[in-house]
Amino acid sequence: MSELNMPTFGAVIIGDEILSGKRTDKHFSWLAGVMAQRGLRLSWVEYLGDDRARLASVFKRTRAAGDVVFSFGGIGNTPDDHTRQAAAEAFGEPLTLHPDAEREIRARFVAEEVTPQRLLLGTFPAESAIIPNPFNRIPGFMMHQHYFVPGFPQMSHPMLEWVLDTYYSAYFNREPDVDRAILLTGDGAYESALLDLMERIVAAYPDLRLFSLPSLTNEGVRRHLELGVAGPAARVELALQEIIADVDRRKLAWHYRD
Repeated sequence: MSELNMPTFGAVIIGDEILSGKRTDKHFSWLAGVMAQRGLRLSWVEYLGDDRARLASVFKRTRAAGDVVFSFGGIGNTPDDHTRQAAAEAFGEPLTLHPDAEREIRARFVAEEVTPQRLLLGTFPAESAIIPNPFNRIPGFMMHQHYFVPGFPQMSHPMLEWVLDTYYSAYFNREPDVDRAILLTGDGAYESALLDLMERIVAAYPDLRLFSLPSLTNEGVRRHLELGVAGPAARVELALQEIIADVDRRKLAWHYRD
């Protein structure tokens, strides 16, 4: 698959406890890593509190954009969980007990009473499908390329690996993207002096991702500028050689980044 028809992937990480600093997010770096292993990448991440109206607004926007969205947290049955209700509002669907979710919940609590409170865990927007949960069989749900899973990593992470492998394997890249860069030092090695070069590379290689990372010492003295590109290996090499040729014409000092 080419980059041109690759879906845009994003993540919504939900919880007042994350925004307050009481808990540390464990989803972003994990998700970026498992996607990179498959040749995919995240385009955006949003951190949101347990605010139903704000969540609904975000899901309306991401659905309209056609993004693939992985949503972590807020699908429980306590009053501070708002994700199921926000998704229902965003997608214009009523909440209903999903028959597949009910079956999983009853199987989970086969030796215990299945209370109405427990069945709330399977109340999802109508027309959604469930995401199986190998940890404890309490499912998540999906619709419109939005995938809603719990906030617990031991549950959500295998659930979303299943989503990736089941629905997006056609986009997996057998040759993972690479990134290569040079480090520029000395006079002229700053971003504003190289904007014309950067803009030319971006225009000539729309399938690549250019990056420019200045580095400072602890005293605030400019140390070097890392300039490079990421994407398919052959295209990266072409673009990097163009960058080097331009840098040489400017007589700037540089060396390859290790």
